[in-house]
Amino acid sequence: MSTPRRGRDRQAVTIPAPPGRDRITGPPPRVAVLGGGIAGLAAATGLVERGVHVTLYERAPVLGGRLAGWPDRLADGSAATMSRGFHAFFRQYYNLRGLLRRADPTLAMLRPLPDYPLRHRDGAHDGFAHLPRVPPWNALALAALSPSFPPRELAALDLRAALPLLDIRVPDVYRRLDGTSAADLLDRIRFPAAARHLAFEVFSRSFFADPRQLSAAEMALMFHIYFLGSSEGLLFDVPAEPFPRALWEPLARYLVGHGLTPRTGTAAHAVRPAGPHPHDGLDVLTDDGTHRHDAVVLALDTAGLRGIAAHSPRLGDAAWRDRLRRLRTAPPFLVSRLWLDRPLAHHRPGFLGTAGYDGLDNISVLDRWEGEAARWAARTGGSVVELHAYAVDPAADRAATQARLLAAARTVYPETAAARVLDARHLWRDDCPLFPVDGYRDRPTVTTPDPRVVVAGDLVRAPLPVALMERAATTGLLAANTLLARWGVRGHPLWTVPRTGRSAALRAMAYAAH
Repeated sequence: MSTPRRGRDRQAVTIPAPPGRDRITGPPPRVAVLGGGIAGLAAATGLVERGVHVTLYERAPVLGGRLAGWPDRLADGSAATMSRGFHAFFRQYYNLRGLLRRADPTLAMLRPLPDYPLRHRDGAHDGFAHLPRVPPWNALALAALSPSFPPRELAALDLRAALPLLDIRVPDVYRRLDGTSAADLLDRIRFPAAARHLAFEVFSRSFFADPRQLSAAEMALMFHIYFLGSSEGLLFDVPAEPFPRALWEPLARYLVGHGLTPRTGTAAHAVRPAGPHPHDGLDVLTDDGTHRHDAVVLALDTAGLRGIAAHSPRLGDAAWRDRLRRLRTAPPFLVSRLWLDRPLAHHRPGFLGTAGYDGLDNISVLDRWEGEAARWAARTGGSVVELHAYAVDPAADRAATQARLLAAARTVYPETAAARVLDARHLWRDDCPLFPVDGYRDRPTVTTPDPRVVVAGDLVRAPLPVALMERAATTGLLAANTLLARWGVRGHPLWTVPRTGRSAALRAMAYAAH
């Protein structure tokens, strides 16, 4: 495995590879990876590169998990690739980028967007392209230049309550803040209302949760990763083609070339010890039978882990299975993709975060950056627009929600009011992990009571300051390293943003405020 490259941040931290032999010698261990999303692909990569025989079981017909894409056919006969929608690949995602470099060494399939613009219905707007990247100058510049920080409200900030944000450490941040909601923490700080709605709620809803439900520890960690702890900034890249073509098909070819056996369209239902001794192996029960393996990586979503816990009564121990069964999913979200009969105004950004627009959380103009959408727009003279609504009330009328999102988009971009919708896809899902107040103790760690079983995913407790897609990639590699260590084989190095506050003086101030 090549070392994941740092971005621009000179304080990014490397975690050396655990020592051992370069590769497996003798008959290779057989490992089952359950789940073909980022975490499962990262774990599989870490294992096959060291000579382990890996079979990857994925219930969907394609790889990618929550970033998968699948073929569709539009009303005009055009082939299209549908997905769960826009995802931002931030420059801080060192381990995810290292994973993608296996098949795309220069990351040519990622395209930078020029800004991360935000807009509130009351007229407030912001962006991050004009800010310096290095903390604390980025925060000072935001406070000085942003219309979301009016002087009167800025003066009312409770700086003592905000000081702990200057030195975020894992897992200490969970000990201090997991019992508080993100909304309550912002209340305690007396954060300006405009900035809260425009920035923090946009960010917190990227966890698909209402700020009143989200753990303040997750929000504080996010603040460290993207702002006060890292100089990579808040700008990001997006795939230049749909996810399968840009990311997963090239990576799958790389992994198959290293010996991976992919079993897409095959769901795993249970994992059972094959006998009373560790060397007896584990049986993975799937749609098409029972398969014996020496170890298992559980890289499943929340529902998948709960299902394994419910159907595997001898896996791990009772307390561990109970914690898995208590995991919760975030409220539903909606992705509406619209194929319109005319282009949007030329100055519209490829991505816009929104607040105050009746549930509309962001608008993406796909033909600004995705090749497939751009080719359709060039051929038809139209545009491809995507609308997202996160943390939707589970009892909401779905058709009415879809209509409200379209009406809100027409308010944000008035030229869409006259546009005819040539085709549309409305995708509802409710399978993202929820990070609720006081939920950290129930989240699984990479290791389990059974040394043959490890867990990976964006819901897993990680010992590093990572979140979202980067947490999935990082825990996947940590899971691989854990198993490799059992066999005396060298693991893989990892990178992370700084693991403490960047400034000794600011760390001292934060410590004094505890």
